[in-house]
Amino acid sequence: MLSELIVAGVVGVMLFFTVAVAPGIFKVLPQQWASVYVRNFFPKYYAVLGAACLVAAVIDAPQAVRMAAAVSSVLFAISLWGVTPAVNAATDRGDRRRFGLLHGLSVGLNVIILIALVWALWAA
Repeated sequence: MLSELIVAGVVGVMLFFTVAVAPGIFKVLPQQWASVYVRNFFPKYYAVLGAACLVAAVIDAPQAVRMAAAVSSVLFAISLWGVTPAVNAATDRGDRRRFGLLHGLSVGLNVIILIALVWALWAA
């Protein structure tokens, strides 16, 4: 039961960020401030949600929740330690093409995680 609540919380945070926060960041904040905010926010987002998924994966949980949470924690780690630094490096170099590809990868990983966790909650 606790694992499902943790996963539901992760899904809620992901949906809130996607629907409410992300669309407004670059509309409300000047470009320079928005960039600083995003660079500061995403490592925490990936670390906290990844840790929550790891906890959900190791405590007593239905098989679907345990597997989806475990895979999600790995994907959050890849986003944190692989994709985010590469996105930042592409931005710093002004490499818009690479930034676009890596940003697309980041969004894709988030969508995969979201789908996996929602599926696990439904299947539990």
